Amino acid sequence: MKKLARILGIIAVASVLIFAIISSMVKTPNVEKVWDPATTVGNLDAKNYFIVYSDIMCPYCVAFENAIFENEENFENYIETNDILVEIRLSDYLYEFGESHPISSRYSALGTYCAKNEGKFWDYYRIAITTVWNDYFKNNVKPSSSELNPNHKEYWIKLGEKVELGEKFANCVENDETLDEIITNTRKTANLASGMPFFKFNRFTSSGFDTKNSYEDVLMFFQAGLES
Repeated sequence: MKKLARILGIIAVASVLIFAIISSMVKTPNVEKVWDPATTVGNLDAKNYFIVYSDIMCPYCVAFENAIFENEENFENYIETNDILVEIRLSDYLYEFGESHPISSRYSALGTYCAKNEGKFWDYYRIAITTVWNDYFKNNVKPSSSELNPNHKEYWIKLGEKVELGEKFANCVENDETLDEIITNTRKTANLASGMPFFKFNRFTSSGFDTKNSYEDVLMFFQAGLES
């Protein structure tokens, strides 16, 4: 009986180990992992999955993403060739957890989430990144408190007008209509990311980017993920 019990015990342990190994080999579909398909680019069924945690008022985030937008056609070919899905997980991380709690961080998220609700996430995100980069981060310009600047909601509403977003969008920003979603995603981000920007690509993770870095440096992050 003791021998039989030992055999049954060994079989049970082996079964658990086999189940664990099989479970680890089963890949969760990307569509079940993304926070919002509207903030992705690439094939949802792609083999490789790159997540960017970002805040529009983080100069290092903007430097990374502006480099992509300046080479957008090449980048789209790159992710298609390498079968990559890219997801932007945008938050007001700097407002919630940064040292100076810049209100511009919250307003930038409000503008982008309100645009997303009207089906124009990428139109708005592209113009927000390039405008903020050129207005402030490219030459290290500090916004004036007396001029139209990212510390005012009007700045983000005006950006919406450039991509044909109208009164509904403006009211969404003015009334903080997407704030609950932003706060939820920011708190999720705080549990998953350390610093801004933060990247997760397959098994590769990294944080930080330099405002002097180039598109070639962007591709180095992607290559590290592909090789992981």
